[in-house]
Amino acid sequence: MKSFALLALAGLTSLIGASPVSPSQTSPLAARQGDGTASAPCAQVSEYMYGNGTAVVKTDVPAGLAMACLGSVPFNATSAKKLIASIRPYMNWQSTLIALKNPPAEYAQKVQPPIDILGGLDMIDGYIDTNRFKNEYDFGWTLYTLIQSAHDGHFSYIPDSVSSIFQWGRTVPLVSVSVDGTQLPAVFAFADVLGNQFKNISYTPSPVVEIDGTDVFEYLENLSQYGSLQDRDALYNNVFYELAQVSLGSSGGGTGMFTGGGRGRFVYPGDTTTLKFANGTKFTMHNYGRPAINFRGIATGEDLARKWFSFGSTASEAAKPLNDKTETISTTAAALAPAAPGYPSPVVQGPANLINGFFIDAPGYEDVAVLSVPNFVGATQYETMFQKTSQEFIPKALAAGKTKLILDLQANGGGTILQGYDLFKQLFPDMDPYGANRFRAHEAIDVIGQTYSAIASLGPRTGTGNVTIASAQSSWFDYHNDMTVDGEPFSSWEEKYGPVEVNGDKYTTLNRWNLSDVYIPQASGGINVTGYNSLANVTGPPKFKPENIVIVTDGYCASTCTIFTEFLTQQAGVKTIAMGGRSNKNPIQAIGGVKGVNNYGFSYIQQQAKQAVRWNRSLNSSILGQDYYSDIPFMRGASYGVNNRDGLRRNDTSGTALQFVYEEADCRLYYTPEMTVDITTLWKAAADVQWKKSGKCVKGSKYGSQKRNAHEVTKKLGRRRVFTTQAAAKKQVQAFEDSFSLETESKMEGDGFMQP
Repeated sequence: MKSFALLALAGLTSLIGASPVSPSQTSPLAARQGDGTASAPCAQVSEYMYGNGTAVVKTDVPAGLAMACLGSVPFNATSAKKLIASIRPYMNWQSTLIALKNPPAEYAQKVQPPIDILGGLDMIDGYIDTNRFKNEYDFGWTLYTLIQSAHDGHFSYIPDSVSSIFQWGRTVPLVSVSVDGTQLPAVFAFADVLGNQFKNISYTPSPVVEIDGTDVFEYLENLSQYGSLQDRDALYNNVFYELAQVSLGSSGGGTGMFTGGGRGRFVYPGDTTTLKFANGTKFTMHNYGRPAINFRGIATGEDLARKWFSFGSTASEAAKPLNDKTETISTTAAALAPAAPGYPSPVVQGPANLINGFFIDAPGYEDVAVLSVPNFVGATQYETMFQKTSQEFIPKALAAGKTKLILDLQANGGGTILQGYDLFKQLFPDMDPYGANRFRAHEAIDVIGQTYSAIASLGPRTGTGNVTIASAQSSWFDYHNDMTVDGEPFSSWEEKYGPVEVNGDKYTTLNRWNLSDVYIPQASGGINVTGYNSLANVTGPPKFKPENIVIVTDGYCASTCTIFTEFLTQQAGVKTIAMGGRSNKNPIQAIGGVKGVNNYGFSYIQQQAKQAVRWNRSLNSSILGQDYYSDIPFMRGASYGVNNRDGLRRNDTSGTALQFVYEEADCRLYYTPEMTVDITTLWKAAADVQWKKSGKCVKGSKYGSQKRNAHEVTKKLGRRRVFTTQAAAKKQVQAFEDSFSLETESKMEGDGFMQP
């Protein structure tokens, strides 16, 4: 397949993604804007929000009006040139930069096509020079989709025009379900499924067959490609309302990408969206743009740029939330939070629904325990609570006679790396987690490593003492910090750095975490990993036999989650069940998110570069002093980072990063209507197929079967419902309806976390 740079003649936006609905395609808004239609779009936004007063009247603006305002911000070519130049040094830190341009053939065929990031930046530079960008949004969207097309949840640059002014949404969540678990999945409005399950509605729900005149599957698969995952079935799942994502509240993917959850909040949906159902009826919803800034006094696109776009002028204000609030998080309240919609009460409850332990309260499942882990913690205040939850639940489950364990990892975008190591060690105390990794080798890393290692060598490795020496010793850039793949210490920075040439690029020497290192608590949020340091006495056989553990995912397993599953599947032999996927019978992957094992923000990289220069002033004239002092990337973007470490498999001599390894799940199950409102029905289905032999995995054609049309999958929902009392049903329905308004507002701080 051709790379980005080789396809230049096809046009930039067609290669790296034009917004599904462009600003020029918006519908007339006069009927929805009152008497102010003659004024500029941004003035109308201000009037819509505030009227003639100062208090916010409405927080959601008609999407077409919001886009018209955004499209009126004139393009600042000078700032754009500076921005492209200032982010180029950070691109070198992306571990897969060269592999993305020339990925393995199977990855390119089944997962994602090649993408030349540096060639794309060159082309954007050329477009700036030739005045190809119509406005600031046009430039921002083009830059955003270039980086997003890598489909690496750790690798992002989200410009101000894409994320900091408006975020987008639709009002009707969708679900993809098989009516009986064997028929091909169809798309339904979630409200119809909810009503069918709990409200005893008088009509039989009909599936959606078209969206805005396009076949529903084609439309949603195309939309899903704007997500952060790599696998296409995982991306497709993320379009829909799903219990695990909803359970995470504002730190999850909301009610699905279709409604503006996750990366959907950056994708302009058009002013309206029309659903056509199999029974011939249609429904048109009005989409919205949600302002992320204060629009008081904004009359024109020029006003908007002057006040909220930091083009480099000190007069520009930094973008800030519409409602400035200081959030105080109570760890006690978080630990006692009520069960999420569709979930039973946990046997052992963890913080903020990041981890919970359950038993299945149903005949025939008395020997099954469930550990639900939709996140590996990205907030420091939850680290010790997270570890204690599993420390309490596993022995409690064993004492209760549970011999089988379902690990429900749906929605798990990662978190603190060493929490993944720790949970594996709790389950398999005597196994040594492999976890080999590498950086892409380049000059900046080498110079920083030389400097940090020299400072770190000035004192003993005690974890205390001189602050400067300790700060160097706690960094990956100190060669003492890690160990070789054989478990031996590195003898020098030169040995750790290498570089080693593999598959057309240069990388550092493979290394592994030294889990006995004195600085591990600093890297883990304060915990020691089970089996090491203060927990070195925890040893013994597996808590559950490998064949009595099964991993359940929706493909949304990324970062730390992929580290954890790699240990379980490759070292312990645990099997996987993948849920959902596109409407076909092909095998699908269980792990669909980024398989890189660490992410660095641009700001962290800049910090390391500046610190090295402070420690060694002669580096002022080096690449560190020249390339990492501009603040333009931070002034012009809302989120920015790279995947700095590849994960590598034990005994794989190909040198291929795990990111590019295609692996089918051991079993595939479709979601059913019941599973969208009652998580225990999903757990039962997993137990049935894994241990009871009463369930069946999806079987069908091999990869690449022909595309199907929505009208071929129009079987209506039957009258099957979750059994519950009327009072309980009313309470559940209210909980689900309350969740419809969920917004993605991830504040995770983990070093192995993929932002939704």
